[in-house]
Amino acid sequence: MSCIGFCLQPFAGESFRDGRPSFALEITGKIARRDNRLGLDFLVAGAVARIDIPAHAGLPLRKDSLWEQTCFEMFVSPKGSSRYWEFNLSPSGHWNVYRFSAYREGMREETAFESLPFSTSRARGSFSLSLEIEPARFIEADRQLVVAVSAVIRAKDGGTSFWALTHCGSKPDFHNRESFIIEL
Repeated sequence: MSCIGFCLQPFAGESFRDGRPSFALEITGKIARRDNRLGLDFLVAGAVARIDIPAHAGLPLRKDSLWEQTCFEMFVSPKGSSRYWEFNLSPSGHWNVYRFSAYREGMREETAFESLPFSTSRARGSFSLSLEIEPARFIEADRQLVVAVSAVIRAKDGGTSFWALTHCGSKPDFHNRESFIIEL
């Protein structure tokens, strides 16, 4: 089993109009791979009351454009491959998984998933999200994986900040393969 803790950093490029939120926030978590399971946990702590967190939907659905609101993301690729998958997880419970053949190319919904159940929890000063999947549903079993983890945080005042393990470029780009820095 491999388990790696992480701490996301907000994008703070000079030419980017948003950047760091105007309030204290920390996004941490862990990602673990054991046997044929991949688990991902996010914990947002701080001024969570200032984040625009969508209300939980009664019936979570596969939806597009979740990254236009507060959204948590994971990018997964077999090591050495140009193929990758983007997982979008909204606090509302809505979700999507996209498959790409190469950097931002060949985007299509991954049909291996008809649903993507994950859990969320909100408490005073924190919000958490947990997901567990079987990578063998979409990637050959036992392949070493490279992973990127990120979040889009929309503030109630309308500002947006982009969080990632690392930012590789002059603008936020979660698809940049240089940011796939976790190996599992």
